[in-house]
Amino acid sequence: MKSLENKLVSKIYGMGRGWSFSRKDFSLLGSAESIDKGLSRLAQKGTIRRLTRGLYDYPRYSKWLQQELGPDMDQVAHALARKFGWSIQVTGNAALNILGISTQVPTRFIYLSDGPSRIYSILGNELTFRKSRFTHLNLKHTQSALLVQAIEALGQKSLTQENLAVMARYLSPQGPLPERQRLAIAKDTQFVTSWIQETITVILNMASKEEAVV
Repeated sequence: MKSLENKLVSKIYGMGRGWSFSRKDFSLLGSAESIDKGLSRLAQKGTIRRLTRGLYDYPRYSKWLQQELGPDMDQVAHALARKFGWSIQVTGNAALNILGISTQVPTRFIYLSDGPSRIYSILGNELTFRKSRFTHLNLKHTQSALLVQAIEALGQKSLTQENLAVMARYLSPQGPLPERQRLAIAKDTQFVTSWIQETITVILNMASKEEAVV
């Protein structure tokens, strides 16, 4: 029978490098106290990294640099959201960075939230949650939220064909976007601002074609 620590490691490895988490993500494996102790031991061994109180990640590693990389801040934000039961959504430059439109790495990441406004310091990065009126927080899919926020950040007049192509490639990195996924995003974004919804339709159509991944 697997020990609790082995069960923790198994789930962490299964989620892959870059995953951020709290004890909330392992609540079915044991008591809160035993999970806390197990995660603390794994952090002491260097298997995982402690980011802040009660929050960890399985750090990404660069073979070229021969060192661990900084935390995936989108993963960190979603780990905190799961921990506290918040609905969140990335905003502005962070969305552009995640999609690959902006190559500038931000040190400040801002998310809309239905929880309280809070600021966290995560290994030199500032992670801010701002209480929102749910303008776009009812979106169910992370990809939908990323598209909406990136398009809104760029603005209708500043969008280029290359921007659309980059977003399409993000949705379909290995091949054409599956029809089921295309329909899910289309349905999820049907009630956003009309010009944003029309832009998303164009991106989805591009992502559904072979040339989107070239």
